[in-house]
Amino acid sequence: MGEAQDSPFDLHGKAVVVTGGNSGIGFGMARALAAAGADVAIWGTSEAKNAAALEALSACGAKVIALRCDVGDEHQVRLAFDETVEAFGRVDACFANAGVSGTLARFEELPLEQWRSLMRINLDGVFLTFQAAARHMIAAGGGSLVAVSSIMGTHRVIDRSAPYAASTAGLTGLVRAAALDLARHGIRVNAILPGFIETAMTDTMLSKERFAQRSLPRLLGRRWGTPDDLGGVAVYLASDASRYQTGSEIVIDGGFVVS
Repeated sequence: MGEAQDSPFDLHGKAVVVTGGNSGIGFGMARALAAAGADVAIWGTSEAKNAAALEALSACGAKVIALRCDVGDEHQVRLAFDETVEAFGRVDACFANAGVSGTLARFEELPLEQWRSLMRINLDGVFLTFQAAARHMIAAGGGSLVAVSSIMGTHRVIDRSAPYAASTAGLTGLVRAAALDLARHGIRVNAILPGFIETAMTDTMLSKERFAQRSLPRLLGRRWGTPDDLGGVAVYLASDASRYQTGSEIVIDGGFVVS
């Protein structure tokens, strides 16, 4: 028998950033990354959630840090990235997951302030996070950038969701352009497009009986997704197994868009 080969999904020796990693999808991904052996830095604005996530993730045995960071603030993003590199010595993958859904409003009544507030986090925040990570990865010789978007950006929208739909659609263009610009530096850039995932942010929408009656039958497993359902794709995109994948959108939606 030949010698056993290392798994391409093994993340030991790699360091990963997950913005918004203290809850919801971000925490589900962070937990899978830590379990696969990665050192993980979670960025979030809630000190209490950061502390709880830090305690839970540390149980995986990996090195974990939690930093307070508003991703819409360029200065805070740079500081958080510098602190992460100081703690781990490197960053191999960066998941720009932090986002907000905003308040549902009729298009004609939507205040400009609400539009700009959502774009500041959902689009500007990803740009600032990617830019800080890219500068480090160019010097380091490569890495993986991942934007967590939504099927609402390309496949499915709901009523009164113009800012959120626009922000997620914008991420598609950002990912493709960044993938093209950064390929020569060995940096791959991809997007994850979740479907309907049970989190605090989606609780109000998914709990509506009319919405559930219309949407659940279209899910092949007849259930909403959970944050842990995003763990596998996170490990894949952080690992060497995804070294040939860039500029793409990976849909994780329980089959909703094909049903």
